[in-house]
Amino acid sequence: MTSGGTTAESTSAVDLGRPQPPPKGARRFLPFLTWLPGYDRRNLGGDVSAGLTTAVMLIPQGMAYAMLAGLPPIIGLYASVVPLAVYALLGTSRQLAVGPVAMVSLLTLQGVATIAEPGTESFIAYAIGLSLVVGVLQMGMGFFKLGFLVNFLSHPVISGFTSAAALIIGASQLGHVLGVELPGGSLFTKVGAAVSSVSQWHVATVALGAGSIVLLEGMKRWKKGFPRALAVVVLGSLAVFGLGLQDAGVKIVGDVPAGFPSPSLPTLDAAALKALLPTAITIALVGFMESISVAKAFARMNRYEVDPSQELVGLGAANVAGSFFGAYPVTGGFSRTAVNAQAGAKTGLASLITAAVVGLTLLFLTPLFYYLPRAVLAAIILTAVAGLVDVHEVKHLWKVKRTDLALLVTTFVATLTLGIEEGILVGVGASLVAFVVRTTRPHVAILGRLPGTEEYRNVANYPDAQRTPGVLALRIDAQFYFGNVTFLKETLKKEELAMEERLRRVVLDATSINQLDSSAEAALAELWHAYRERGIDLVLAGVKGPVREVMERSGLWQKLGSAGHTLRVHDAVVGAPPTGEVERPRAASRPEEEGERRVAVVGRAAAAS
Repeated sequence: MTSGGTTAESTSAVDLGRPQPPPKGARRFLPFLTWLPGYDRRNLGGDVSAGLTTAVMLIPQGMAYAMLAGLPPIIGLYASVVPLAVYALLGTSRQLAVGPVAMVSLLTLQGVATIAEPGTESFIAYAIGLSLVVGVLQMGMGFFKLGFLVNFLSHPVISGFTSAAALIIGASQLGHVLGVELPGGSLFTKVGAAVSSVSQWHVATVALGAGSIVLLEGMKRWKKGFPRALAVVVLGSLAVFGLGLQDAGVKIVGDVPAGFPSPSLPTLDAAALKALLPTAITIALVGFMESISVAKAFARMNRYEVDPSQELVGLGAANVAGSFFGAYPVTGGFSRTAVNAQAGAKTGLASLITAAVVGLTLLFLTPLFYYLPRAVLAAIILTAVAGLVDVHEVKHLWKVKRTDLALLVTTFVATLTLGIEEGILVGVGASLVAFVVRTTRPHVAILGRLPGTEEYRNVANYPDAQRTPGVLALRIDAQFYFGNVTFLKETLKKEELAMEERLRRVVLDATSINQLDSSAEAALAELWHAYRERGIDLVLAGVKGPVREVMERSGLWQKLGSAGHTLRVHDAVVGAPPTGEVERPRAASRPEEEGERRVAVVGRAAAAS
């Protein structure tokens, strides 16, 4: 450790804003080598404070989220030791707090419950095995640079999914807060059963749950950094112990086994692996999406970069290592990361300290959790997921982009009615359909010249822009490919029919076209031939290099000649022949005449070649 100055790898506040070259060699795959060997002691106070504070928050949260996943609370503590330590060494975020989170816990419950009864030994074994599969998938994605796959989870889809999942999570905890057994099934089934069983609500349990919620929200408004979850755990346990509420029917955690589990290889047969693979893929993607968004947010605040591929490797390794020590899938959580950062975390040492504190708790303090009421854990979950219902995003999209709002609503409804995994698939599918629709019917601007300039703008947005008689100038704002070939042809035909003058020249502003496939190139060649037969010029303006290269290889660029392409729209427009110079073709002809004309044209072209 160094006590003064900064090294090239130091993460002190002095060099947070200084650009650093990307790590090379072993440091690229072992990020801890960039901060641990030359650790700056000036970071120690913040890291120790953050490690202790986050541990105080993580212990009750981890137990609560394990309960949400249908697992014994102790599994949540197992998932809060080894995975944290492994990510601290292999991850690139300095503040990200890895561990159990509500979303992944719910996905674990939904997936494993299809092959085992929650709470049973087989359910626990499958949940641990699921962590191994998720970790292998994430590590594989990281090694092969597949982090881009999360781009298919657009922000509206994620918002709709998380909002619906928050409601599903809340409904799953109603039974614990009310002290009644609720049937399985959808959100509406659980809520309906909770309302209809009002006469069976357990008064003491309801009082503990409601009181915990009020205290959690009150302390949040009083002081955000206060360990409110631990406070309600202590108060709830004291209330049960002092009043003997466990004898009155309040359900408690009970015996929590002390010690740390011995390392063992997770077992997962072929049938279980096949059944859990869709859930594992969902958790791998959704978990990474949640984690990388949080990591990037705090990296921006602290002026450094995170490596998405290495983040996948770090998260994957955390899940793989955790599965050998009784953990279920984990990822980075926003609330804990915020607390970690606010408490002063500067390096991964903070997470190592958090893991050590949780480990010591497992070894020596588990008897203190005996009287912990499950209603308190449920209250912690309810308050944690309440912020996931993103009403602000709905209002924002209503003003900004209602097509994206439709994606959000579609995903939200599908998740509530069909299920968690199905909701994500519907959201991704709807996003892809929307993308295809947008690219097959792209925005097309009809261009006019701004008075006194050589600039051309969309006449729909610039009423004073003047169109040149006999010239159809337009811009297509998309790549030109097989999917929108027909749309462009129909647009050209419609705009020509709407013109009062004889069409003499078509100017296609290609500055927004960055790709051209073979179908689009063939369509351009077909348009060029068709317009040429009618005595109409086709001129391309501002063609980009990749598009021009395709046209050069096909020979179309040479056919267009120097008069068929220009750098600016203005040059293409002013070069059009004056009105009346080109003879207007007959409006209609007999089919046999048209056929004879086409044969003659083909014959002349063949003779010329």
